[in-house]
Amino acid sequence: MSLIPTLAEIVARARADLRMGLPVMVGGHVAAAAETLSAARLADLRALGPAVLALTERRAQTLKARAYDAGLARVILPPEADLAWLRALADPADDLRHPMKGPLFTARDGDAADHRAALALAKSAQLLPAAVMVPAAPVEGLTRLPAAPLMAQLTQEAALAPVAAARVPIIASERSRLHVFRPDNGGEEHYAVEIGDPPRDAPVLARLHSACFTGDVLGSLKCDCGPQLHAALEAMGQAGAGILLYLNQEGRGIGLANKMRAYDLQDQGFDTVEANHRLGFEDDERDFRIGAALLRRLGFGAVRLMTNNPRKVAMMQGHGIEVAERVPLIVPQNPHNQGYLAVKAQKSGHLL
Repeated sequence: MSLIPTLAEIVARARADLRMGLPVMVGGHVAAAAETLSAARLADLRALGPAVLALTERRAQTLKARAYDAGLARVILPPEADLAWLRALADPADDLRHPMKGPLFTARDGDAADHRAALALAKSAQLLPAAVMVPAAPVEGLTRLPAAPLMAQLTQEAALAPVAAARVPIIASERSRLHVFRPDNGGEEHYAVEIGDPPRDAPVLARLHSACFTGDVLGSLKCDCGPQLHAALEAMGQAGAGILLYLNQEGRGIGLANKMRAYDLQDQGFDTVEANHRLGFEDDERDFRIGAALLRRLGFGAVRLMTNNPRKVAMMQGHGIEVAERVPLIVPQNPHNQGYLAVKAQKSGHLL
C-alpha cells in the first residue's frame, strides 16, 4: 500500500527523531543520540536495562577506550554517569581542559551490528557519532528500524529528482540557470549552476563544489572555498559555458555544527584531519556519487573537471563520468589558511 512509509522514509523520520532528542529502535536496542538526549530520557533509558555508549573507533582511540568491535567501542555506563559524563565522552571540546575521563570499560561480548547502524544513522543526521544503547523489547511509539536494512539504506545512492529551474543572471555570467534537485531519501537538496549553453556531446568545464557557509557566504579566511567557488564560476563565464554543482555536504559531510566543533579543536592546535578524528568522523564523509548522478541527470557524460583533489577524478570515473582533463583550481593563500592547505596536500593528497 502506497500510504505505508518506505524504508528510506522511515530512516528520514529516524534522523529527525534523533535530532530532536527522541530515541529510536535499532534492531533489538533503543538508541538515543548523546548530543540531544535529555536527563529525563536518559533516566528512562537506564530503567530499561544495562546501557552502553557506542562511539566510533576514531573517538575511542582519542579516549584510550578499547574498541573490541570493528569500527566502534561500546563503553559501559557506570552507575553515576549523567548527561555531563556522556557529553564529555561524545564531544571533544573539553578534552584538553579535562583530559582524564576514565577508566573506561568497554563491552567485548555480543553482536555490535545494532550499535554500528545507530552510529551510521547519527552521522547521517549530522550529529556527533555517539549513541546511548539499551537492549529492549520494542517500545510503543518509537520509530523502528532493523539494523542490516538500515545500514544498506544508508549506503545506497539516492535518486535525485529535478524540482525547479530558472534563469539567474550572476556576476560571472548573465546567461546562467539554476537547477534544484531533491534526493528521495529525505536528505538536503543539491544545486547545479549551468553557465551558457554547454554542449552535451563534448567534455564540459565542471566543478563539484561542497557547500561552505563560512567560506562561500561569510568570506572566511580559514579555507579556500569561497575563492575557489568564484574562480570556477569566473572561468566558466569567460569560457562561455560550464556546469558548477553545489553539493550540500558542509564540512566534508559532517555538517556546519560539527565543522564549528572542528574549528574550535583547530584553535586548540589540532589540524583538520585530527579534529575530525577526535570528533569521531573520518577524514572526509562526503558522497561524491551525488556529483556523478547530477551530471548524468543533466545529460553530461564527460567533463574537464576543475579540482585539485585526485579523489574526485577517481570517483567521477568510477561512476560513469569520463574525466577528459583535470583543470587545476589554485587560488591565493593567506596567513589564516596556510596550515589548512598544507594538511590538504600532505594528508588528503590535494595537488596544490
